Amino acid sequence: MSPSMVNGLPAHVLFVHIVVVLVPLSALALVVCAIWPHLARRLGVLPPVLALVALVSVPLTTQAGEWLEKHVDRSSLVERHAQLGDGLLPWALGLFVLSSALWWAARRTAPDEGDTQGPAIRLTSAPIRTAAVVLSLVVATGSVVDVYRIGDSGAKAAWHDAYSTTTQSQGN
Repeated sequence: MSPSMVNGLPAHVLFVHIVVVLVPLSALALVVCAIWPHLARRLGVLPPVLALVALVSVPLTTQAGEWLEKHVDRSSLVERHAQLGDGLLPWALGLFVLSSALWWAARRTAPDEGDTQGPAIRLTSAPIRTAAVVLSLVVATGSVVDVYRIGDSGAKAAWHDAYSTTTQSQGN
């Protein structure tokens, strides 16, 4: 269960920033590791850890959003935002699974022929590398597009009719 309020603000308003930063960052790390396997080895456990934190933050943000939804006026914009928000978890899971798989494969890849750490998975073989790159691009693109769509719908829900399109006089 997520907290509903943090410092007098709805927790959703704060948690959403974790998702907005970490999901695209995890997507970028995933694509970089898929395209350049030697960087996957250098980055080590960082990409799967980022993806794990992003994955955990998605349901926390969603739960806090469900609490907030019950405390704001009903509107089609809020309902649309909530529906879109429910779709991010599979993308975040995909980021975590693929990041973990690339990390594991990079660990198992022998850096040179003299390595005797056990069986090596060659990320340089064309079919495996192509599959890793394509899957990573699909999941990364899907997750970033979904975060954008959710954020856009949330901004519209929060800000519709909440401001004036003309400059307000500040009173002299």
